[in-house]
Amino acid sequence: MKPTDSAAPASRLQRFVVPALPATILVVAGLALATGVIYTLGAGEALFPGGPVGWSLAILTGIIVGHLVALGRDRWWGGTGSGAALALAVLLLYGWVPATLVSLAVVVLVGAARRHRWRQAVLHGAVDILGIGAAALGLTAFGVEGTVRRPWSPEAWDLSVLPEVLTAAGGYLLVSRALLWFTLAPRTGGLPTIARTAVVRQILVGIALLGISPLIAVCADHAPLLLPLFAVPLIALDSTLWIARARAEEQLRDPLTGLPNRQWLLERTWTALDDAERVGARSALVLIDLDRFRSVNDTLGHLAGDRLLLQIADRLRHALPRGAEAARLGGDEFAVLLPTTDSLTSSQRVARNLVAALGSPLDLDGLTLVLEASAGVAVFPDHALDAEGLLRRADVAMYQAKRDRSGVELYEAKRDGNTPDRLGLLGDLRRALDAGDVELHYQPKVGFDGHVAGLEALVRWVHPDRGRVPPDEFIAIAESSGLMPRLTEYVLETALAQVARWRAMGLEVPVAVNVSPRDVHSPGFAGAVAARLARHRVPPGALQLEITEHVLLEDPQRAADTLAGLTAHGVKMSLDDFGTGYSSLVHLRRLPVSELKIDRSFVARLAVDNEDAEIVRCTLDLAHSLGLLVVAEGVEDDETWERLRDLGCDAVQGWLVAAAMPPDETTAWLRARGEHGWHRESETAALAAEKAAKSPSGQVLN
Repeated sequence: MKPTDSAAPASRLQRFVVPALPATILVVAGLALATGVIYTLGAGEALFPGGPVGWSLAILTGIIVGHLVALGRDRWWGGTGSGAALALAVLLLYGWVPATLVSLAVVVLVGAARRHRWRQAVLHGAVDILGIGAAALGLTAFGVEGTVRRPWSPEAWDLSVLPEVLTAAGGYLLVSRALLWFTLAPRTGGLPTIARTAVVRQILVGIALLGISPLIAVCADHAPLLLPLFAVPLIALDSTLWIARARAEEQLRDPLTGLPNRQWLLERTWTALDDAERVGARSALVLIDLDRFRSVNDTLGHLAGDRLLLQIADRLRHALPRGAEAARLGGDEFAVLLPTTDSLTSSQRVARNLVAALGSPLDLDGLTLVLEASAGVAVFPDHALDAEGLLRRADVAMYQAKRDRSGVELYEAKRDGNTPDRLGLLGDLRRALDAGDVELHYQPKVGFDGHVAGLEALVRWVHPDRGRVPPDEFIAIAESSGLMPRLTEYVLETALAQVARWRAMGLEVPVAVNVSPRDVHSPGFAGAVAARLARHRVPPGALQLEITEHVLLEDPQRAADTLAGLTAHGVKMSLDDFGTGYSSLVHLRRLPVSELKIDRSFVARLAVDNEDAEIVRCTLDLAHSLGLLVVAEGVEDDETWERLRDLGCDAVQGWLVAAAMPPDETTAWLRARGEHGWHRESETAALAAEKAAKSPSGQVLN
């Protein structure tokens, strides 16, 4: 859908022709009406019938106009069933000019009553003039040319007049609705819902024309005083069509907030993308989700949540930049379409302004609430070339913003787990889990006295075609799909089976397993872990579960309940990657963790960065004050080891000690260090030199 040089002239031509079409319609309709009036008056004909027929038609027209004005709704897709049926009846009897006057009376008077729509009313009147003219030409082909002085009066109003009536109705509908379509309808790649509903509506109008117009003509010919009674079926026809219109609008509108819904958004986005492509511009879609809105519903109730959503929707409307359009996609998820945007940066700036507007305090029944929001931005044509793709990628960026707690994220393909390549990798991972081709490697944690404090189980996967797949890549795929619980089950099962084997060998060392927030929030997770421990006959103290701070962000209470259940079974908990999230210290105090792991991003520059050293020192003081052990991750050199020991860290983990090893290598490593523990090479060399010095013959004592 990228603009091309060959498409540019056509686009410029279309932009010139379409705006010129309404003016052309007005000019042609005006000339046609003036010509018809002059010709009629020149022939000595009256413009409208007089006597009982004329007054009855005028009264019927007045009733219809009054009814349409009383509806209080804007005209939709031009014309009405009642006005068209009455105009066609007058056309059959008295010809083109009287029918045009009836149509203009309905269209223009109703439009004048709604002053803000008078331009559209004039256009609809011009279109009706041309539509009635097309119907008159069709009748002329059958030799039917009624006038006020000589009305068309067939020998019998039966099936023999059906061709004339069909031709007149078909010509009127075809011309008038086609002109309205090209002047008012959005030009999209497909037929939008509102347009499909309009087509159905025109079919209903056609049926009404065929059914009622001949009856009005017969009544005018034989009993004109009864004509006002036709107001009842004509008003019923209009009411039916207005109900169809209302239902069509309901399909495209959110019933709670009144904002457009997802279906409308997609169709409007298609239109915006087509327009942007024609002018070589960008369009953007911003997806906004309220953070922790579920807690409002759970605490205050759904009625309070609905009132809050109404305030959010109203605030979103007022915060929209010029030309932008908002929609509610469902729940606490909203979208904003920017039909044109200057750049990726400007669209991201708009998203930040919207998030900031939604984040200001809200008043709900005297209670002040502050709700934060996360937003994802996707831009055409940089990120997607169609409406559905743009929405999907804005959704990916939004969830990235929620995970990173960054507020707003621009879509990045490298962070998208929904590309075809990564979806294929997801299927391969699922099959690898079923076949047992995913391995666990184990990395030791040691204290500064050399004691092996435990092992961390780390997942490794060697793809048959791609080779070794980075854990961050396939774990992210599992987390963004429904595969994460299956992966966790596999890791727990494999790790506990290995712990049981080590214990049978006399190697009693605890093993830590990482679990995701989705696992912790799953009902029954604590019971499932306890059942696995019992099945493998592994004591709960031999298992440690590592969680991240993201568990605290989504549902702290549920996380606390699950973790309390695990600790009640005797399973120890460790808080991993501490310092990279945004959790509250209050939440940290409530969680039943016994260990805290400092993220490698702080440890790596500990020896050269004073700020990182201060962060580590404060973290150690905080953790020790809460009675927690502290493990530093990513220790790779002696200098970092020395600094951590001086700061009072309890244990370390990293390449300085050992890289993650397969089970057999881990077994050999544990056996080699079972009695004396682990010591650095420099310490081992110094110890050997000391022993050699104490040996009488210079021999090293074993």
